Amino acid sequence: MNIYSWNVNGIRSAVKKGFEDWFAATRPDILCLQETRADVDQVPESLQKPEGYYSYWNPCRRKKGYSGVAVFSQIEPDAVNYGFDIEEFDEEGRVVQLVFPDWVLNSIYFPNGGQGDDRLDYKLRFYDAFLDNSRHWLENGKHVVTVGDYNTCHKEIDIARPKENENVSGFLPIERAWMDKYVENGFVDSFRLLHPDTRDAYSWWSNRFGARSRNVGWRLDYAFVDAGLVPNIVNSEIHPSVMGSDHCPISIELEPPFPPQPISPTNSID
Repeated sequence: MNIYSWNVNGIRSAVKKGFEDWFAATRPDILCLQETRADVDQVPESLQKPEGYYSYWNPCRRKKGYSGVAVFSQIEPDAVNYGFDIEEFDEEGRVVQLVFPDWVLNSIYFPNGGQGDDRLDYKLRFYDAFLDNSRHWLENGKHVVTVGDYNTCHKEIDIARPKENENVSGFLPIERAWMDKYVENGFVDSFRLLHPDTRDAYSWWSNRFGARSRNVGWRLDYAFVDAGLVPNIVNSEIHPSVMGSDHCPISIELEPPFPPQPISPTNSID
Protein backbone atom coordinates (compact mmCIF):
# COMPACT_ATOMS: atom_id res chain seq x y z
CA MET A 1 0.00 0.00 0.00
CA ASN A 2 1.50 3.28 -1.17
CA ILE A 3 0.67 6.49 0.68
CA TYR A 4 1.88 9.81 -0.71
CA SER A 5 1.80 13.16 1.05
CA TRP A 6 2.39 16.59 -0.47
CA ASN A 7 2.09 20.16 0.75
CA VAL A 8 0.96 21.66 -2.55
CA ASN A 9 1.10 25.31 -1.41
CA GLY A 10 -2.27 25.99 -3.02
CA ILE A 11 -4.01 23.27 -5.02
CA ARG A 12 -5.22 25.73 -7.67
CA SER A 13 -1.66 26.86 -8.27
CA ALA A 14 -0.42 23.26 -8.31
CA VAL A 15 -3.04 22.32 -10.93
CA LYS A 16 -1.63 25.00 -13.24
CA LYS A 17 1.82 23.46 -12.75
CA GLY A 18 0.86 19.93 -13.77
CA PHE A 19 -0.46 18.41 -10.56
CA GLU A 20 -3.16 16.34 -12.28
CA ASP A 21 -0.65 14.81 -14.70
CA TRP A 22 1.56 13.81 -11.78
CA PHE A 23 -1.42 12.37 -9.90
CA ALA A 24 -2.53 10.33 -12.91
CA ALA A 25 0.99 9.00 -13.49
CA THR A 26 1.68 8.18 -9.83
CA ARG A 27 -1.78 6.98 -8.79
CA PRO A 28 -1.00 6.13 -5.17
CA ASP A 29 -3.39 4.05 -3.10
CA ILE A 30 -3.84 7.09 -0.86
CA LEU A 31 -2.82 10.70 -1.53
CA CYS A 32 -2.76 13.23 1.29
CA LEU A 33 -2.53 16.94 0.50
CA GLN A 34 -1.77 19.85 2.79
CA GLU A 35 -2.10 23.61 2.37
CA THR A 36 -4.76 23.22 -0.31
CA ARG A 37 -5.98 26.80 0.32
CA ALA A 38 -9.31 26.30 -1.46
CA ASP A 39 -12.87 25.19 -0.96
CA VAL A 40 -13.76 22.05 -2.87
CA ASP A 41 -15.96 23.95 -5.35
CA GLN A 42 -12.95 26.07 -6.34
CA VAL A 43 -11.00 23.15 -7.80
CA PRO A 44 -11.62 21.32 -11.09
CA GLU A 45 -14.44 18.77 -11.00
CA SER A 46 -11.89 16.10 -11.87
CA LEU A 47 -10.27 16.70 -8.48
CA GLN A 48 -13.40 17.15 -6.44
CA LYS A 49 -14.05 13.41 -6.76
CA PRO A 50 -11.22 11.78 -8.75
CA GLU A 51 -12.22 8.61 -10.58
CA GLY A 52 -11.43 5.55 -8.50
CA TYR A 53 -10.99 7.51 -5.27
CA TYR A 54 -13.02 8.49 -2.25
CA SER A 55 -12.27 12.16 -1.58
CA TYR A 56 -12.32 14.13 1.66
CA TRP A 57 -11.72 17.88 1.84
CA ASN A 58 -11.30 20.01 4.95
CA PRO A 59 -10.89 23.71 4.08
CA CYS A 60 -10.17 26.40 6.63
CA ARG A 61 -13.38 27.82 8.10
CA ARG A 62 -11.71 30.78 9.78
CA LYS A 63 -10.09 32.39 6.75
CA LYS A 64 -10.59 31.87 3.02
CA GLY A 65 -7.56 30.72 1.03
CA TYR A 66 -5.65 29.59 4.13
CA SER A 67 -4.36 26.15 5.20
CA GLY A 68 -6.73 23.28 4.27
CA VAL A 69 -6.14 19.56 3.71
CA ALA A 70 -7.54 16.82 1.51
CA VAL A 71 -7.23 13.05 1.12
CA PHE A 72 -7.93 10.86 -1.90
CA SER A 73 -8.18 7.16 -1.01
CA GLN A 74 -8.86 4.06 -3.09
CA ILE A 75 -9.79 2.34 0.19
CA GLU A 76 -13.05 3.37 1.82
CA PRO A 77 -12.63 4.14 5.53
CA ASP A 78 -15.07 3.21 8.26
CA ALA A 79 -15.22 6.82 9.42
CA VAL A 80 -13.70 10.23 8.69
CA ASN A 81 -12.82 12.91 11.25
CA TYR A 82 -12.03 16.51 10.40
CA GLY A 83 -10.00 17.44 13.44
CA PHE A 84 -9.61 16.60 17.11
CA ASP A 85 -13.00 17.95 18.21
CA ILE A 86 -11.26 21.06 19.55
CA GLU A 87 -12.73 24.16 17.92
CA GLU A 88 -9.66 26.43 17.98
CA PHE A 89 -7.69 23.81 16.03
CA ASP A 90 -10.47 22.36 13.90
CA GLU A 91 -11.57 25.71 12.44
CA GLU A 92 -8.26 26.06 10.56
CA GLY A 93 -8.83 22.94 8.44
CA ARG A 94 -5.61 21.16 9.32
CA VAL A 95 -6.68 17.53 9.73
CA VAL A 96 -8.35 14.77 7.76
CA GLN A 97 -8.35 11.50 9.69
CA LEU A 98 -9.43 8.24 8.06
CA VAL A 99 -10.42 5.44 10.43
CA PHE A 100 -9.97 1.90 9.14
CA PRO A 101 -10.64 -1.40 10.97
CA ASP A 102 -7.06 -1.81 12.23
CA TRP A 103 -5.47 1.59 11.80
CA VAL A 104 -5.93 5.33 11.53
CA LEU A 105 -4.40 7.60 8.89
CA ASN A 106 -3.84 11.29 9.61
CA SER A 107 -3.15 13.87 6.92
CA ILE A 108 -2.10 16.95 8.89
CA TYR A 109 -0.86 20.42 8.09
CA PHE A 110 0.73 21.34 11.41
CA PRO A 111 0.79 25.06 12.28
CA ASN A 112 3.73 27.33 11.57
CA GLY A 113 5.05 28.96 14.73
CA GLY A 114 6.87 31.80 13.02
CA GLN A 115 4.31 34.59 13.42
CA GLY A 116 4.95 35.49 17.03
CA ASP A 117 4.72 33.95 20.49
CA ASP A 118 0.96 33.41 20.23
CA ARG A 119 1.30 31.24 17.12
CA LEU A 120 4.22 29.33 18.59
CA ASP A 121 2.08 28.58 21.63
CA TYR A 122 -0.78 27.57 19.32
CA LYS A 123 1.55 25.24 17.42
CA LEU A 124 2.80 23.54 20.57
CA ARG A 125 -0.72 23.08 21.93
CA PHE A 126 -1.81 21.67 18.57
CA TYR A 127 1.09 19.20 18.77
CA ASP A 128 -0.05 18.09 22.24
CA ALA A 129 -3.68 17.71 21.12
CA PHE A 130 -2.48 15.59 18.22
CA LEU A 131 -0.37 13.40 20.52
CA ASP A 132 -3.32 12.92 22.89
CA ASN A 133 -5.46 11.90 19.91
CA SER A 134 -2.82 9.42 18.74
CA ARG A 135 -2.58 7.91 22.22
CA HIS A 136 -6.35 7.51 22.22
CA TRP A 137 -6.26 5.39 19.07
CA LEU A 138 -3.38 3.25 20.34
CA GLU A 139 -5.21 2.66 23.59
CA ASN A 140 -8.22 1.52 21.57
CA GLY A 141 -6.25 -1.04 19.61
CA LYS A 142 -5.59 0.82 16.35
CA HIS A 143 -2.27 1.60 14.71
CA VAL A 144 -1.57 5.22 13.79
CA VAL A 145 0.05 6.53 10.60
CA THR A 146 0.55 10.30 10.32
CA VAL A 147 1.81 12.00 7.18
CA GLY A 148 2.05 15.67 6.44
CA ASP A 149 3.90 18.91 6.90
CA TYR A 150 5.04 18.90 10.55
CA ASN A 151 6.60 22.37 10.13
CA THR A 152 9.62 21.36 12.24
CA CYS A 153 13.00 19.89 11.37
CA HIS A 154 13.78 17.32 14.03
CA LYS A 155 17.56 16.93 13.87
CA GLU A 156 20.50 18.86 12.45
CA ILE A 157 20.74 16.29 9.68
CA ASP A 158 17.26 17.43 8.55
CA ILE A 159 18.25 20.99 7.71
CA ALA A 160 20.95 22.47 5.47
CA ARG A 161 21.90 25.36 7.75
CA PRO A 162 21.34 24.27 11.38
CA LYS A 163 23.45 26.93 13.09
CA GLU A 164 21.97 29.79 11.10
CA ASN A 165 18.41 28.65 11.89
CA GLU A 166 18.60 27.64 15.53
CA ASN A 167 16.54 30.70 16.52
CA VAL A 168 14.03 30.37 13.67
CA SER A 169 10.64 28.73 14.14
CA GLY A 170 10.74 25.32 12.57
CA PHE A 171 14.07 24.58 14.21
CA LEU A 172 13.63 26.04 17.68
CA PRO A 173 14.79 23.89 20.61
CA ILE A 174 11.26 23.83 22.05
CA GLU A 175 9.79 22.57 18.76
CA ARG A 176 12.50 19.94 18.35
CA ALA A 177 11.97 18.87 21.96
CA TRP A 178 8.34 18.12 21.15
CA MET A 179 9.49 15.93 18.25
CA ASP A 180 11.71 14.11 20.76
CA LYS A 181 8.67 13.58 23.00
CA TYR A 182 6.67 12.27 20.06
CA VAL A 183 9.37 9.68 19.36
CA GLU A 184 9.66 8.80 23.05
CA ASN A 185 5.93 8.03 23.00
CA GLY A 186 6.52 5.26 20.50
CA PHE A 187 6.30 6.87 17.06
CA VAL A 188 8.89 6.25 14.36
CA ASP A 189 10.14 8.49 11.55
CA SER A 190 9.95 6.00 8.68
CA PHE A 191 12.34 7.86 6.38
CA ARG A 192 15.04 8.23 9.01
CA LEU A 193 14.57 4.60 10.08
CA LEU A 194 15.42 3.41 6.57
CA HIS A 195 17.93 6.16 5.75
CA PRO A 196 19.67 6.89 9.08
CA ASP A 197 22.70 8.64 7.62
CA THR A 198 21.26 10.24 4.48
CA ARG A 199 22.06 13.94 4.33
CA ASP A 200 20.84 16.66 1.99
CA ALA A 201 17.38 15.02 1.95
CA TYR A 202 14.90 17.87 2.20
CA SER A 203 11.23 18.41 1.38
CA TRP A 204 10.96 22.23 1.49
CA TRP A 205 13.03 25.02 0.01
CA SER A 206 12.64 28.77 0.24
CA ASN A 207 11.65 30.48 -2.99
CA ARG A 208 14.46 32.98 -2.41
CA PHE A 209 18.13 32.92 -3.44
CA GLY A 210 17.83 29.80 -5.61
CA ALA A 211 17.56 27.62 -2.52
CA ARG A 212 16.05 24.66 -4.34
CA SER A 213 18.59 24.58 -7.15
CA ARG A 214 21.34 24.69 -4.51
CA ASN A 215 19.46 22.20 -2.29
CA VAL A 216 19.53 24.49 0.73
CA GLY A 217 16.44 23.01 2.30
CA TRP A 218 14.54 21.74 5.31
CA ARG A 219 12.95 18.33 5.92
CA LEU A 220 9.54 19.41 7.21
CA ASP A 221 7.39 16.61 5.77
CA TYR A 222 7.30 13.24 7.49
CA ALA A 223 5.60 9.84 7.53
CA PHE A 224 5.49 8.59 11.12
CA VAL A 225 4.05 5.26 12.26
CA ASP A 226 3.64 3.72 15.68
CA ALA A 227 6.41 1.28 16.62
CA GLY A 228 4.11 -1.72 16.11
CA LEU A 229 4.01 -1.01 12.38
CA VAL A 230 7.78 -0.89 11.86
CA PRO A 231 7.87 -4.49 10.50
CA ASN A 232 5.32 -3.44 7.86
CA ILE A 233 7.43 -0.59 6.43
CA VAL A 234 8.59 -1.54 2.94
CA ASN A 235 9.87 1.85 1.80
CA SER A 236 9.87 5.54 2.70
CA GLU A 237 11.08 8.18 0.29
CA ILE A 238 11.31 11.88 -0.52
CA HIS A 239 10.72 12.94 -4.14
CA PRO A 240 12.63 16.21 -4.71
CA SER A 241 12.45 16.02 -8.51
CA VAL A 242 8.67 16.58 -8.42
CA MET A 243 7.97 20.25 -8.98
CA GLY A 244 4.83 22.36 -8.56
CA SER A 245 5.21 23.57 -4.97
CA ASP A 246 7.88 24.84 -2.60
CA HIS A 247 7.53 21.40 -0.98
CA CYS A 248 8.01 18.06 -2.73
CA PRO A 249 6.02 14.87 -2.13
CA ILE A 250 7.03 12.17 0.32
CA SER A 251 5.82 8.57 0.35
CA ILE A 252 5.62 5.50 2.54
CA GLU A 253 4.89 1.95 1.46
CA LEU A 254 3.35 -0.36 4.04
CA GLU A 255 2.72 -4.09 3.73
CA PRO A 256 -0.71 -5.16 5.04
CA PRO A 257 -2.17 -6.85 6.98
CA PHE A 258 -1.20 -4.94 10.07
CA PRO A 259 -0.46 -6.89 13.25
CA PRO A 260 -2.97 -6.71 16.11
CA GLN A 261 -2.44 -3.69 18.35
CA PRO A 262 -2.76 -4.63 22.05
CA ILE A 263 -5.46 -2.73 23.88
CA SER A 264 -3.70 -1.47 26.99
CA PRO A 265 -2.82 1.82 28.68
CA THR A 266 -0.19 3.75 26.76
CA ASN A 267 3.19 4.13 28.42
CA SER A 268 3.15 7.81 27.55
CA ILE A 269 5.84 10.34 28.32
CA ASP A 270 4.69 13.88 29.14
